[in-house]
Amino acid sequence: MKTAAFILGPALLMFVAFRNSVTWHLQKFWGASGLFWQTQWENLYHLLGRNEWAIFIVCTGIIPALVFWSFNGILMVADVTGKPSFITQYRIQLGKNDPVDGKKLQNAIRTALFNDFFISLPMIILMLPIMKWRGEPCSLHLPTFHRFLLELAIFTLLEEILFYYSHRLLHHPLLYKHIHKKHHEWTAPIGVVSIYAHPVEHVVSNMLPVMTGPILMGSHVTSIMTWHSLAFLATTISHCGYHLPFLPSPEFHDYHHLKFNQCYGVLGVLDRLHGTDLLFKQSKAYERHTVLLSFTPLTESIPDCPKKSE
Repeated sequence: MKTAAFILGPALLMFVAFRNSVTWHLQKFWGASGLFWQTQWENLYHLLGRNEWAIFIVCTGIIPALVFWSFNGILMVADVTGKPSFITQYRIQLGKNDPVDGKKLQNAIRTALFNDFFISLPMIILMLPIMKWRGEPCSLHLPTFHRFLLELAIFTLLEEILFYYSHRLLHHPLLYKHIHKKHHEWTAPIGVVSIYAHPVEHVVSNMLPVMTGPILMGSHVTSIMTWHSLAFLATTISHCGYHLPFLPSPEFHDYHHLKFNQCYGVLGVLDRLHGTDLLFKQSKAYERHTVLLSFTPLTESIPDCPKKSE
C-alpha cells in the first residue's frame, strides 16, 4: 500500500498541476485552431456520406492501421537491408536481426495482417453498437481539448492495468506454452512483432486494453482514432529494436523479450508495484532507459560491461 501511494500520489498531483497549467496554454492554441479542425472533420464527415458505419470503421480501424503499417514499412526496410545506417546504428541488441531472417519476417507479417484485418477490424465493427448505446460517437461536433486530455489519461491508466495483468496471466505455464510463446519467438523483437501473436492473445492483451477506455468513457470517434493511432505507434516503438533519438525508450519492453520474466507492463508503474522490474533495474538496459537527446547511440555512450575471460 505504501508503494502504491508513493507511485499514484505524485502522479495524481502531477496530473492536476498539468491540467491546471499546461492545458490552459494548449486550450488557447486549440481555441485558435479549433475552427480549422472542426472544418476538416465536417469535410470528412460529409465525404463519407454521413454514414456512421463508414465513419467509425475508417476512423477507428483503417486510419490507425495505415499509421501502423506505414511506420513499420520504414522500419522493415532497415531490418531487411541494414540501411539506412541512421536507423540501424541505434540497434539495441547488437548483432541480432542484422539483417532479419526473411522467412521469419514473412511469417510475422502474415500473422500481423491476419490479426489486424480478421480480428481487430471485426472487433472495431462490434464496438460501434456499444458506443452508440453509450452516446453519440460520430457526432458532428468535436470534443473539447480538456475532455480529450482527460480521456487520454484514463485510456493510458486502464491500458496499463489491463495489459499488465493479462500479460502476466499469459505467462502462466498453462497458458504460455499454448498462447504467449508465439509472441516470444522473437527474443530480439522488431516493430511488426507488436501484433505477432496468437489470436486469443491479440484479443485479450492487445485489443481489449486499448478498447476498454473509449467504451467506458463513451468517447467521440476522433478521440478513439487518435488513441488507437498513438497506441499502435507506442507498441511499434517498444518492439522496434532500435533506441532512436527523441522517441520514447523501447528498452523496457525489449528487455522483457530478452529475459521473459521482467517488465510486463507498458509504463512500468505496476512492475514497480509488484517488483517485476528488479533485474531490469540492475541492467545496462535500465541505464539506457531514457529519451535519447543526442545522435550518439546509447550502446556507445553506455556500453555493455566487458565479458569476463574464462
